[in-house]
Amino acid sequence: MAGFGELVLVMGDCHVPYRASVVPEKFKRMLVPNKMQHVVCTGNIDAEQYDELRALAPNVHVVAGDFDIHTSFPETSVLQVGQFRIGVVHGHQILPPHSQHALARMRRKLNVDILVYGHSHQNQVTCHDGYYHINPGSMTGAHSVVVAPHNVSPSFILLAVKENTAVCYVYEYNNKNGQVDVSKTDFTKKTVEPGM
Repeated sequence: MAGFGELVLVMGDCHVPYRASVVPEKFKRMLVPNKMQHVVCTGNIDAEQYDELRALAPNVHVVAGDFDIHTSFPETSVLQVGQFRIGVVHGHQILPPHSQHALARMRRKLNVDILVYGHSHQNQVTCHDGYYHINPGSMTGAHSVVVAPHNVSPSFILLAVKENTAVCYVYEYNNKNGQVDVSKTDFTKKTVEPGM
């Protein structure tokens, strides 16, 4: 990934110490300070974790999660990386939950190419009408109110963005064998025809 433009760590829903105790050690070793230019977080982190994120990259974008009641994080955030506008929400605002059409409404409201959301604690990368909806899952594997604890695997996403292309790497900790599984999706920014 070296030389591939800007790197963006996408993560969230840690819920430390209430639902999970730590980020897996294998993930911690992968997250090296000053290798990424941006950190995007879907919320539900504490002050200590926020300070740790600020040590990873110069640009940290955090939105308020449904359990972040004592923070001043905004409800939404929009950033520009390469030619992509990336919007961030926690995801509890998406109704009905997990609906690609509801996510698309939020994406259009924020006027973004990529919508990052959390809340379900399960990672997902979806192309919808030529745009992208990305859920990094829970960095710690914290249980969710809608997903049984044994069905949540710790995960995060790394986006490598260069101009109008992005490579989305999903890192998922395999609870059974202790290994980190990686999947990859290539994105290209949707071009809008003049007059549309």
